Amino acid sequence: MKKLVIALLLAAILWTIMFSPLTAPWVNFWYMMTASAATLAVYATCVRPGWWKQVKCTTSELLLGIAVASALWGIFWVGDRLAAWMFDFARPQVDMIYGMKTGESPWLLGGLMLLLIGPAEEIFWRGYVQHTLSACYNPDKGLIITTLLYTLVHVASCNFMLIMAALVAGAVWGLCYRLFPNRFGAIILSHALWDVAVFVVFPI
Repeated sequence: MKKLVIALLLAAILWTIMFSPLTAPWVNFWYMMTASAATLAVYATCVRPGWWKQVKCTTSELLLGIAVASALWGIFWVGDRLAAWMFDFARPQVDMIYGMKTGESPWLLGGLMLLLIGPAEEIFWRGYVQHTLSACYNPDKGLIITTLLYTLVHVASCNFMLIMAALVAGAVWGLCYRLFPNRFGAIILSHALWDVAVFVVFPI
């Protein structure tokens, strides 16, 4: 548990540097995100090297990953419309999130999210954090605590829409891992595909 606490403190520090309006002018978000996700994935692999045994490269994993990513994109599309209808601040905050990719190559961002950022986040948050908490308590508590922690590290952004996005996405991936821990490859793929779809290919 001590190693997990250290990892979570590191994640909180890195995510705060990435998202805080106070540090935003001094860091390149995408390079910081890439380095942070990679650091946490390496840490997770060092303390729990067996996560890769849950990953399978099969057609069913590919199809499930695509299905989860597509469903999550649909949830966000509906959520964006509802939020814009209910709150005046919703769309401007969403535009602020998309503003982080201004001036960056879409090919570079797509590659980073598909090959590194998306997979690394799942290796850390589900493959290590949720797995560890589920083993220490029970799978349901592991899901709930991990989802809350994943949401909390985004609070430094001071962006309500981003925080809610983290809550919804974290809950979906966490539930998938809770129900299908041996389909971890599909969950990793769904995160990577969703990142690329929502930020580059089919922005909401």
